Amino acid sequence: MNVYDFDNTIYRGDSTAGFIPYCWRRRPRSLLNLPRTAVCGLLYLLHLMPKKQFKQNMYHMFAFIPDMPALTAQYAQERTGRIKPWYRRNQREDDLVISASPEFLVRAFCERIGICHVIASPVDIRTGVYSGENCHGREKTRRLDAEYPDAVIEQFYSDSRSDQPLAARALRAYLVKGDRLIPWQ
Repeated sequence: MNVYDFDNTIYRGDSTAGFIPYCWRRRPRSLLNLPRTAVCGLLYLLHLMPKKQFKQNMYHMFAFIPDMPALTAQYAQERTGRIKPWYRRNQREDDLVISASPEFLVRAFCERIGICHVIASPVDIRTGVYSGENCHGREKTRRLDAEYPDAVIEQFYSDSRSDQPLAARALRAYLVKGDRLIPWQ
């Protein structure tokens, strides 16, 4: 199987970073969570709050959006054009996307473009609360082993060096810089 990170790898940009202001514009009531996000963001920057806790506080805005599944589907539909053409040319049936972004968000995109296998951060779409670990770094390999214990990664693609543990397991790995695929060193 080929394994791909999502944001800045096959998707041009960061889907979550785009989704937050999208929610603010489409559902202004979600702005009620902005002071909480600002305070928690400052605490995170000062290393007084762990990243996962900061994200949960930011995602708390989902509680102000009663139609989150519909809004998520609308966002994915409007942004599907951000899937990079090189991925579309290489896409296979057994591709796996593994991402630190919320699973419900990544899955909305993947379903639209025909990717069946998705591993991402388990975030409740209605509350913003994690039901497991943030799917980042070594957690990606742990989740891969749990869900696909016999997986052989033929090719791995990511924009981030934090994905080194997955790159090391692949037969071939590529660092993605824009639309360029650079062999992983």
